[in-house]
Amino acid sequence: MIPFVDLKSQFACIEPEVRAAVEEVLKSGWYVFGRHCTLFEQEFAAYVGARYAAGVGSGTDAIHLALVAAGVGPGDEVITVANTCVPTVAGIAASGARPVLVDMSPATYTLDPSKLETAITKRTKAIVPVHLYGHPCEMGPILEVAAKHKVFVIEDCAQAHGAEYLNQRCGTFGDAAAFSFYPTKNLGACGDGGCVTTNSDAIDKAVRMLRNYGEEKRYHHSLKGFNSRLDEIQAAILRVKLRHLDEWNEARRDRARAYMRHLRGLPVRLPLEAPWARHVYHLFVIRSPQRDALQEHLRKQEIGTLLHYPVPIYRQQAFADLDVPEGALPEAEKACNEVISLPLHPELPFETIEQIARAIADFHAQA
Repeated sequence: MIPFVDLKSQFACIEPEVRAAVEEVLKSGWYVFGRHCTLFEQEFAAYVGARYAAGVGSGTDAIHLALVAAGVGPGDEVITVANTCVPTVAGIAASGARPVLVDMSPATYTLDPSKLETAITKRTKAIVPVHLYGHPCEMGPILEVAAKHKVFVIEDCAQAHGAEYLNQRCGTFGDAAAFSFYPTKNLGACGDGGCVTTNSDAIDKAVRMLRNYGEEKRYHHSLKGFNSRLDEIQAAILRVKLRHLDEWNEARRDRARAYMRHLRGLPVRLPLEAPWARHVYHLFVIRSPQRDALQEHLRKQEIGTLLHYPVPIYRQQAFADLDVPEGALPEAEKACNEVISLPLHPELPFETIEQIARAIADFHAQA
């Protein structure tokens, strides 16, 4: 069986470093808001190129807290893309704002900047562009629209650790950015975790209070806050992994290039890397009009695949109240019916990529 993801292989490569880091935390007896959390925040902010990084409990919490810190709340609208993972919209909904969905660019699967202007109303308070699959959004036009209408930009960087737009890392363009450290991410913890990066003193201060019950100093609560903290063990593990992130991202890019070589010429649409982008291939996503049959064929060949994402946000029962009519977002709907993610991780053997490509070629030869 070829698994879709293999976290055991990654752990095997760094096991001594991870065990030493965890043991240090356990022996210290300090598990929340300690030395490792502080150091990781400093190191991750420096890696991204932001002034601040505040560790929180998850990527969803990072979106939620960043929006609240920017003053977003009930009665406001927040624009994001329709073909994203539910946590993006869950974070918006948690702030009390109403999500407003726009269509994607068929080339990059990210928010289409040309669709923004018509979605903005007097209630629009923020835009949440999603750097999907590891490919950055086209931030220039998005920032222009945001500046014109005086709305906040909160980047969703859950899948874009180390990705770049015009040689600048994602997480530094908006008023703030949300990162997830879910285990399967390019930079993943051994459990849930996330952080908010920002260059704003006010947003950073607010996030740090909001994540800890709104506490400004011990037992003095200035805001109605939440419990969303990055614990010491996860921070210590992330510090170890951060040292390897660039190497792992390059390994992902190498494997993506191998897929491209082996799949070129087959009747599937391959990922695109825009000239202004540096893709970090959190996922390697192809498109096929015969997606479901292809997935079943690969399953029979014991090749693991996943669909990111088969149901658009507005077709989810939880968000039926968004009341988006059929056909309103055609590019998102078409992508949801055609995308399939192939196995990709830094340790994936190149001969396995060739095997997967042969299986895809065999499927089309039989069709």
